[in-house]
Amino acid sequence: MHALVRRSVGVIVVATLAAGVAACTDDGDSASPSATTQGTTVAPATGSPNSISDVVIPPERIPDAVDQLDTIVTDALAATGIPGAAVAVIHEGEVIYAEGFGVREVGTDQPVDPDTRFQLASLSKPIGATVVAAEVGQGTVAWEDPVSAYTPDFVLSDPYVTETVTIADLYSHRSGIPAYSGDLLEDMGYDRAAVLEKMRLLPLEPFRITYGYTNFGITAGAEAVAAAAGVPWEQLSAAELYEPLGMDATTSVYEDFLAADNRATLHKEVDGTWTASERDPTAQDPAGGVTSTVNDLAKWMDLQLSAGEVDGRQLVDANALLQMQVPAISTQEPADAATRAGFYGHGMNVSYDGAGRVRLSHSGAFFLGAGTNFVLYPSEDLGIVVLTNGQPIGVAEGITATFMDLVTLGQVSRDWFEAYGQLLGGLLENPSELAGQQPPANAAPPRAAAAYVGTYANEYFGPAEVAEVNGALVLRLGPDALEFPLEAWDGDVFAFTPPGENSLGITKITFTVDSEGTATGFESEYYDPTGFGTWTR
Repeated sequence: MHALVRRSVGVIVVATLAAGVAACTDDGDSASPSATTQGTTVAPATGSPNSISDVVIPPERIPDAVDQLDTIVTDALAATGIPGAAVAVIHEGEVIYAEGFGVREVGTDQPVDPDTRFQLASLSKPIGATVVAAEVGQGTVAWEDPVSAYTPDFVLSDPYVTETVTIADLYSHRSGIPAYSGDLLEDMGYDRAAVLEKMRLLPLEPFRITYGYTNFGITAGAEAVAAAAGVPWEQLSAAELYEPLGMDATTSVYEDFLAADNRATLHKEVDGTWTASERDPTAQDPAGGVTSTVNDLAKWMDLQLSAGEVDGRQLVDANALLQMQVPAISTQEPADAATRAGFYGHGMNVSYDGAGRVRLSHSGAFFLGAGTNFVLYPSEDLGIVVLTNGQPIGVAEGITATFMDLVTLGQVSRDWFEAYGQLLGGLLENPSELAGQQPPANAAPPRAAAAYVGTYANEYFGPAEVAEVNGALVLRLGPDALEFPLEAWDGDVFAFTPPGENSLGITKITFTVDSEGTATGFESEYYDPTGFGTWTR
């Protein structure tokens, strides 16, 4: 299975694992007035049945869980080697915990603190959706406005969808754009405008009934809102959310993050060693480009939990914000009728625990070195956010899930770090036929370099050039002609390592050759699952 397919499945499962599995561990019988679960008593039947849980969380649970956070986090970092993390908890409008752990970069003694800036990766999506909600509340746009009204140059392969797809469709991943579309273009070096322009070439999944997690779908929605407001997205985010909420260390401009002194460096594990890395997410900024601190994100969580009100003023319209927090599409089909489904709202996951409580969450993952997660329980006016500077191996999710188990159950239901580690570990395995292999002992030699040298066309990924440099073949890809060595493998089969975030290492290229012994094209194992993996001379 191709890397992107594996990852799309994995992220969907990650988004719902904590809600689904943790829910199954709550074995209380809420139908019985005398039922108890780990000392938890049944709530009196007051309020709307849909707005309360029948199982009360004793008031001491939250401070008890907070008291264990230092140990939970330090143990997780020690077990995995992830260099640093920061955690904040907000409850009833107060930050009751904010701590930093470890270091900002391996090989230094620069400590992480609650004001250390981290790259949020996909935790940027709910932040950006909050910006959209602010514009909806002001009447600049409506969630159900078609993006064609504001960005008529954004075209998809189906004219009806092009005209009809709304901001809400794009922010809930129900536009029909295939999952993760555009990510490999970004890896090649294409900018935001170029990636969005190439969306027109993609065959679509069924509109509004298919969930397909797409960074550039959300980016397209954000660009429409920015066009309606008349300012670039990065400026709009600062003006409508970061500045009025006092998120002074938060930005959607990558260069501003790089200029900050107190910032965490990304880290990727290479052969057992955590190594500093870089990831510029500018092309998909609305979906993955926010950088922030846990102190700033505590303010944002409070905004979400208080229906858009801050210090007695309505910063974001409550109804506009609510659309983020209610289900818009199912993220996966339940295994059977007894299994709870998971949902996506506008920019965040929406699910329900075993006691019926609404759970809002999102993870962020840069495979080049960031793992982030937040969880909100609106019924308890409670939220936790975890930021790490290591590639996603389940540490951020493990911390939030362990904490929420302690809050809701009074004990940890399972080893969440092991569960998430196993789940995410498989997503980091290279699925290529060549992974872990050596060229065959009896491999056929490649043809003379002249047989392969030339320029090859691909409508989606753009031209590729095969050239001979110092007696060796190289492949050049993308708008900047990024250059990669081609390793002879077996006859007309070569190996190369693709660029960017989604690359998992070595992969295969197979040339087709005519009767004259000249290559007429090549097929890329890595790019083929997109439907555009063939280049023609």
